[in-house]
Order: sequence, then C-alpha cells, then structure tokens
Amino acid sequence: MTRLSVRRVAWLFGCIVPLIASTALCEARVDALLAAAMAQTRERVTYDGSYRRIAYPNGDVPADVGVCTDVVIRAYRAIGIDLQQRVHEDMRAHFAAYPKLWGLNKPDSNIDHRRVPNLQTYFRRQGNALRASSNAADYEPGDLVTWALPGNWPHIGIVMNRHSSDGKRLLVVHNIGQGPQLEDMLFDYPITGHYRFME
Repeated sequence: MTRLSVRRVAWLFGCIVPLIASTALCEARVDALLAAAMAQTRERVTYDGSYRRIAYPNGDVPADVGVCTDVVIRAYRAIGIDLQQRVHEDMRAHFAAYPKLWGLNKPDSNIDHRRVPNLQTYFRRQGNALRASSNAADYEPGDLVTWALPGNWPHIGIVMNRHSSDGKRLLVVHNIGQGPQLEDMLFDYPITGHYRFME
C-alpha cells in the first residue's frame, strides 16, 4: 500500500468512526426520549393548561397536571434538554421572531415553552423543520408533529417506535385531554408541522 493510500485509509477511518459513534449516540438518545414519553402514559395527569409560576431553569408544573406541550417538555428534560430554558433564551434574543398571540411585550419563562406556536417557532429556527406530509413513511420515531384541532387549536405529540394495528403508521404519545396516551392518531387532524430535534 502506498503512502498516499495509507493516508487515505486513515482519513476515511477518522471520518467514518466518529460518524458511526455519533449516530449510535443519537439513536440512544432517541430511545431514551421515547422511553421518557412512554413512561408518562403510565402516570395519572389531569389536563390543565392554566398559568402557573414555576422555577427557572428546569421548572415544571406539578407532575399530576399538564397539557400536550408538557409531554414534549418532560420527555426532553429526561434526556437533559431543557426546552423551557432553550425557548426562553431564544425569545429573549429574538422576541420579534415569535408569534404575538398573547399580548405580551417580553418573554415569560413560566409559560412561553408550554405554547405550541412557540415550540414550532423554536424548532423551525433551529433548522429542525421537515416537510409535513400525509405519507406515513416520512415520519420516524422521535419526530415531533403538530396539528390543528377543531377550532384551530394547536396540538403537539411525539412519534413513537410502535406501529398501528394494521402496521401502516407509527403511534403517537400525546395529551389531548385525557392525560398522556399512546394512540394511532398521526393523521387524525391536519398536520401543521413536522420536526426532528435531537442533539
């Protein structure tokens, strides 16, 4: 083997091995995210989106209450990602980029991260937005999906690694009023966003 080819092999090895390690780490974190989401389906949670003052960072409403966004927030927090802090810091730096739907003139770390439109904006700003489609093959475990419920109410859930009974769709963990549930509902409502957020 020539010196050039040896260098080429060394370069490829140096590129491929870290890539494999990074992919394995990412897959492990997705698995942990899914496990954290699934664990919430075994808890009794009353649907309650009322405004509450909470700690910052790593603040949370009481564990026995929550809404759809809290499913996502708690799952990510279980793998060390604090969406409360992430969203708040981004809103502080780029407040004008976020929706003006609540009459606020500055960020509020108690509630901003618990609002679907703010999460959508954050994920989009981080470059994590994917095409929303009606093709089940476009969705992977760990993806986040947002929907417009009747009355144009925004909703969000986590795509899981379990399939529907007919094997055609991945199931979703979400809280639409009855506490966190694992359900076959990916295409039950118009999809308004599709995101893949992991680091």
